[in-house]
Amino acid sequence: MAPANDETETTESVVRRLRHGMAGGVLSFPLTSFHDDGSLDPDGFRTHVAERIATAPGAVFPACGTGEFFSLDEDEYRTVVTIAVEEAAGRVPVVAGVGYGWAQAARFARIAEEAGADALLVLPHYLVAAPQDGLVAQLEQLAARTRLPLIAYQRGQVAYTAASLRRIAKIPGVIGLKDGHSDLDRLQRLTLAAPEGFLFFNGASTAEIQARAYATVGVPAYSSAVHAFAPEIANAFFNALRDGDDKTDFKADDKTIEKLLRDFYVPFVELRDRVPGYAVSLVKSAARLRGCPVGPVRAPLTDPTAADLADLTALLATGLDLVGAAL
Repeated sequence: MAPANDETETTESVVRRLRHGMAGGVLSFPLTSFHDDGSLDPDGFRTHVAERIATAPGAVFPACGTGEFFSLDEDEYRTVVTIAVEEAAGRVPVVAGVGYGWAQAARFARIAEEAGADALLVLPHYLVAAPQDGLVAQLEQLAARTRLPLIAYQRGQVAYTAASLRRIAKIPGVIGLKDGHSDLDRLQRLTLAAPEGFLFFNGASTAEIQARAYATVGVPAYSSAVHAFAPEIANAFFNALRDGDDKTDFKADDKTIEKLLRDFYVPFVELRDRVPGYAVSLVKSAARLRGCPVGPVRAPLTDPTAADLADLTALLATGLDLVGAAL
C-alpha cells in the first residue's frame, strides 16, 4: 500500500498541483469495477484507472459519484483509493470522495489519508435539507478531523451563498468548490466572493455541455464523465475549448466544439435523461463497449435496457468517428 500522505506535501502544494492539472486536462472520475455478482473487482479497477491516467487527465477522483461511492463499504473504499494512488504514482493528484454526515465522512477521510490520497471531494450530505450555518459547520467538523485538503461539492440540497462561501474559504484546509447546480448567476457571485487562489470547477452532469458558459464566469476547469469511456472525445473537446477552437480537423465551416456538441454530447444527454441513474450506468455501459472491465452498476442503479444500449452503441461509434477513433 502507498504510504500515508507525505507531511511535507502542504495544502499549498496540493493546490498548485491541482491548478496545474486543471489547466492541462479534464478531471477524470474513474468507474468502480464490479464482478457480475456485484462484488468488487480490484483488478478490473486497476486496469481501468491505469488506462485513464495514461491519457493525461488533470487529476483523478476515485470513489465519487461516477465511481458509485454511495455503494461502497469502507474496505472496498480503501481498496479503490489505494489502487488509484498506486496507479497515479504521483503523476497526477488523487482526490477521493467522502460523504454522508461529517462523522461518517471523517471515517472515509481517515481511510483516504492512510491510502495516500492528496485531497478529498466532500459529496453532498445525506438526505436532509440544511441551513447555511449547518452547511458551513459540516465542513468545519470534517476539516478538524483530517489533514487532507477539502473541495466542497454543491449539488442537490447543498448550495452555498456568497456569504457562506467566504466562511468556508476561511476554514483551514478548504481549497475549492465543485459546482453541480449550473446556476451561473449564483456561481458568478461565488467566484467574486472567493479569495484569490480558491479553486472552482464545473461538476455539472456531462459538463462539456455547459463548459463554455462556465468559462465565461471564470470556471474553465471541469469534470468529464465521457473521459471514463472515450478519452479521445473528452480530450478533443477539452483541447478545442482550451485553444479557443482556432484549429480543427473537421470541415472548415464546422467548429470542433459545435460539431461534438451537436452530434455527440447533446444526443448523449438526451439518452442519459431517459432514466434516472443513467448518468452513471450509461457511462459504465459505454466503458464496457470499449473493452474496459468495469462490470455492472450496483443497485439502486440499473443497467440500460437493450434498446437504450443499442442507441448508446450507435452514438458512441459516431462520437469516436468524429475524432478519428474507433469503437
